[in-house]
Amino acid sequence: MKFVQLTEEKSIAFVSLNRPELRNAFNPEMIAEIQGTFKQLSTRQDLRAIVLKGEGKAFCAGGDLNWMKDMVKYTSEENKEDANRLFEMFEAIYHCHVPVIGVVHGAVFGGALGLVACCDYVICEDKTQFCFSEVKLGIAPAVISAFVLKKCSLGKIGHLMLTAQVFTAKEAKSAGLAHEICDEEALQDRVEVALSWMREVGPEAIRATKSLIHRLPDLEWIQAKEESAETISERRVSAEGQEGLKSFLEKRKPKWRSAE
Repeated sequence: MKFVQLTEEKSIAFVSLNRPELRNAFNPEMIAEIQGTFKQLSTRQDLRAIVLKGEGKAFCAGGDLNWMKDMVKYTSEENKEDANRLFEMFEAIYHCHVPVIGVVHGAVFGGALGLVACCDYVICEDKTQFCFSEVKLGIAPAVISAFVLKKCSLGKIGHLMLTAQVFTAKEAKSAGLAHEICDEEALQDRVEVALSWMREVGPEAIRATKSLIHRLPDLEWIQAKEESAETISERRVSAEGQEGLKSFLEKRKPKWRSAE
């Protein structure tokens, strides 16, 4: 059985976590499948967006209990190797060249918050519950912290990591983890609206923008200046950039929209 389902429709890839009977909890096999799926999708030039969602009643409940039982027996070195594999899974999503839309519902606990943090746009069902549950188990939200703190300020999210309190979709949006909240009936419609936005923009331009905004916060000021100038220069002289500017001036649709 595959723990990740992949389907495609009209240049959109749908990645579904597929362990509904266990609320899509992680195990090593699922982690490897998620990483492999996003690495492969990142190479695809034809994709406009990726939708990440969970099958069943919850988006993801974090770590699988059987996996946690095995962890108790791990040596320090084995735990480091295990943590590195988990980090690399999140990296594959975060650094994916294709924009990732997260669609979350039910429960988003523990490591699942790392998945949410790696998404570029997150649509959340209004009854979803969130929790950094690690400290209740005597461990820490260590692996996901690097990704969560890329998206959220410490002042907005730190207390939730320290207390393991359950928080709401509204609080997740306030913290910066989620971008849009709707009821269950409207969830699919909101996904379609977000995908329509992705189809409006230049496919190369959105990838270049994603790459730039991920790199800039880590650069020195002079490096940021150079990277910014290099990116806009490349985009302006590119075939897509030329087409976009000409279509705007000529008051017509660019070719990437006309072709749809």
